[in-house]
Amino acid sequence: MPTYRDEAVVLRTHKLGEADRIVTMLSRRHGKIRAVAKGVRRTSSKFGARLEPFMVADLQLHQGRSLDVVQQAESLGSYGTDIAAHYDRYTAAHAMAEAADRLSDADATPQQYLLLVGGLRALARGDHAARSVLDSYLLRAMALSGWAPGLDDCTRCGRPGPHEWFIAQLGGVVCGACAPAGAARLRPETGALLRALLAGEWDAVEATDAGAHQAASGLVAAYAQWHLERGIRSLSHLEVAP
Repeated sequence: MPTYRDEAVVLRTHKLGEADRIVTMLSRRHGKIRAVAKGVRRTSSKFGARLEPFMVADLQLHQGRSLDVVQQAESLGSYGTDIAAHYDRYTAAHAMAEAADRLSDADATPQQYLLLVGGLRALARGDHAARSVLDSYLLRAMALSGWAPGLDDCTRCGRPGPHEWFIAQLGGVVCGACAPAGAARLRPETGALLRALLAGEWDAVEATDAGAHQAASGLVAAYAQWHLERGIRSLSHLEVAP
């Protein structure tokens, strides 16, 4: 059975037996990988700390029938400790990892890997509010998977925007004629914030008021969960960015 190398970010782990773990990772070139890391729960393990959630590592793996085996792990990004020290960063990272896990089932690409690593790095450094980093990640990850939200013209009839309504099930903003009863109203500043989050325009993101952040986070969560076709459990523990 062949041996291969790849870079990967750890999404989650599960105990296996007395000393081993099953590690689920998003890799740069091989998509989602599930592998056994033998002996990593022993205090004498040489690379156990490098295979914790939110860590990025250069790995050598042995291909198995159902699960691969981690043979070597060299740290590329030690983000887990800094993220775990802050509740808001920790919960945001879990939501990002959960979304990446779902998306990589069907559409794992090097761009998805790099986007997740960049988001975790931003969380570890505290570059921006944790919820804003998450919202930006979700919008951009969905766009990479072909589900970019329409934020200008009506996604139903194509009427030029801007428009005042947002429907996750219809792919983004809609005009008044297409908006069904009970549609979420989109304030201009919330629409501008969504566009800034999608584009990574952080000066504009951080200049926006708290009310727009709260509204945008709700819309992003609804949009992502609709297209992933199931809930992201970690979102229930998150706080909205100030």
